[in-house]
Amino acid sequence: MRCVYLDAGLKEYFVMTMTCCGGRFATTGLALVAGLAIVAACMTGQQGAVAIDSDDIGGVVTSENGPEAAVWVIAETDELPTDFIRSVVTDDQGRYVLPDLPEANYSVWVRGYGLVDSPKVQASPGTHLDLTGVVAPDEHAAAQYYPAMYWYALLEPPPPSEFPGTGLSGNGIPESYQTQGHFLSDLTLNGCVVCHQMGTKPTRDMPQNMGTFDSTLAAWQRRVQSGQSGGTMGFFLSRFGPNGLSFFADWTDRMAAGELPPVPPRPSGIEQNVVVSLWGWGRNGHQFVHDEITTDKRDPTVNPYGPVYGATEYSSTNMVVLDPVTHVTTELTPPFLDPSNPPPVSWTQKSLQPSPVWGEEPVFHSTTNPHSLMMDGQERIWVTSATRPAPNPDYCKEGSSHLSAQVFPIAAAGRHLSMYDPATEVFTPLDTCFNTHHVMFDQDDRLWFSTLGQVIGWFDTRVWEATGDMAQAQGWTPFILDINGNGEVDEYVGPDDPVDPNKDKRVRGGTYGVIPNPADGSIWTVASEGAPGAIYRLELGSNPPATTLAEIYQVPYMQPDSEFETWGTRGIDIDRNGLIWAGLGSGHMASFDRRKCTGPLNGPTATGQHCPEGWTFYKQPGPNFKGVTGSGITDSNYYTYVDQFGAGNMGPNIPIGLGNNSDSVKATLPDGTTVSLRIPYPMGFHPKGMDARIDDPEAGWKGRGLWSAYAGQVMWHIEGGKGQVNRAVQWQVRPDPLAK
Repeated sequence: MRCVYLDAGLKEYFVMTMTCCGGRFATTGLALVAGLAIVAACMTGQQGAVAIDSDDIGGVVTSENGPEAAVWVIAETDELPTDFIRSVVTDDQGRYVLPDLPEANYSVWVRGYGLVDSPKVQASPGTHLDLTGVVAPDEHAAAQYYPAMYWYALLEPPPPSEFPGTGLSGNGIPESYQTQGHFLSDLTLNGCVVCHQMGTKPTRDMPQNMGTFDSTLAAWQRRVQSGQSGGTMGFFLSRFGPNGLSFFADWTDRMAAGELPPVPPRPSGIEQNVVVSLWGWGRNGHQFVHDEITTDKRDPTVNPYGPVYGATEYSSTNMVVLDPVTHVTTELTPPFLDPSNPPPVSWTQKSLQPSPVWGEEPVFHSTTNPHSLMMDGQERIWVTSATRPAPNPDYCKEGSSHLSAQVFPIAAAGRHLSMYDPATEVFTPLDTCFNTHHVMFDQDDRLWFSTLGQVIGWFDTRVWEATGDMAQAQGWTPFILDINGNGEVDEYVGPDDPVDPNKDKRVRGGTYGVIPNPADGSIWTVASEGAPGAIYRLELGSNPPATTLAEIYQVPYMQPDSEFETWGTRGIDIDRNGLIWAGLGSGHMASFDRRKCTGPLNGPTATGQHCPEGWTFYKQPGPNFKGVTGSGITDSNYYTYVDQFGAGNMGPNIPIGLGNNSDSVKATLPDGTTVSLRIPYPMGFHPKGMDARIDDPEAGWKGRGLWSAYAGQVMWHIEGGKGQVNRAVQWQVRPDPLAK
């Protein structure tokens, strides 16, 4: 609220400009008595301006600086069947409404950039609650609440002049790093940030219980051997060469000496309208949820207000389930094809050194290894999970009569498929010859899988339901480029062979993410790679795989007329019009429109860099690494989700990047601006999957929401430390910050 009185020199006349109770009024020539009455109403009406219902908590946040705009008000309770948290953002006058709270007693407090957490106040729904924000006593105290990517921005990579790397005989940077961008992609897109945030307090501070070391470098060398992930951490960091850990040691030393990160902006615009709800699920830091599912991507009205299902890759044999209405969580166990012959434990690494948190305890243990899920129109859950040991049945292998095996035989697959029917509460194990990873339905009820291998696979649920024949229901295909340009699959050379203009060419393909195109039935996949990054299109033909041809489109890379440097692909999705979206390691959301290509789409020149005109790039918010002046922010999109039907209440066909290091997911609006849907508490949100559900099309914003989960593999890095549970997440976008 702001009321200003301007004396015009006449006691009975004045000019008053007043912003009060959400409206703006200007009056001139009013009698003084009437003006003072309005001023009094303005001054006493502030609390009444925050209207609440019996299930809301609302009020005004002020500090010694006055009303606190764009800070978070957080309510948390442990009185429901599972832990529950809801947070909102104050409007430009410091007002807030926490809407539709389940009946319970809540701890309520204020968090915001430039503040430290306010004392927690106890309140219940139906309460008007004004809160006092606490201004941070210094910059160091304020910085403790910044997302991890701002601290990671203090890490200083080698400058562009050090690339290409000259190897052990030169600067120690591997020769495989041709540019700084390629190096940066392994700091974010395909490095440590794949598994957990970098810049959280547990990563920027050296654990005190590891021992005493002569240098920070020696401490880092011990640290990355810790726990079950020690081997994986060592592998990631070995790619930087013998001096790789020195960058991290220098980072730690400078922060310990007091160097502080850049200051993040407070939420603005649509970001102030966001309501975030969190439910605890999973067990005491021993389960992380890689993906969740709430509905059918093709029809987000399926399963309204129904259960949320989560897949606990590596960490657990079980899946987790949340009922968001009753707040009850349960678990499901995908079964084996042969209970007497289960798949092996998926995480067999032993600790190279004890974990500073868990010691020698093996935190992760799984046989089914559930990874990704999809829901069909009958509310059945299809989950990629191991159902048997890896060696394949004979129909998958060389010499089989199976058409796909004749084209590309497969000897083993480590993860397969299961289906859970909530109507019968029966889990059915299924088999696939190919390894399963991410999974998507097409319009004909075929499941399409990325495989982390050299093929893409499918499973026709209609064929399986009609015949019960798992072999007949599935197929797979390698990636064959039509180099000779005749529109047919011919004799081809291998991935490592030079292009022969008279033959086709098999490439290894992009099998990290997969998405069917609802516009024309083609299938698109993406390669999880640093530079340049690539997406692939598959045209199935009349008799796949014998008639299936691929196209490759690389991210434009090192082109002199580029507006900025771009590189790196990982996730992929598509809108209802057939426009491809992918988050890039260079810090961009990218779209690709094949219809814009002006040159040939096959032939000897169609090998990746032949359609730069098809790409459009949208730079996303966030700080760069220290010393990096071009592309190279410290956040990274693990995956990409397109809200095709507007369940997020920001419009249809909105691409959303799942920011691993920013405590947020980031929506790119049609005008190119980015909306960061940030989670303020607990810090450490690390998403891997997302979906969007419309519970009630007639209920406005309350009937719509985006869903994800805390998917970082190390739950003990989340604010609160050891014992933190995973959390299911829902975002809802209101029309304004006070909507209830």
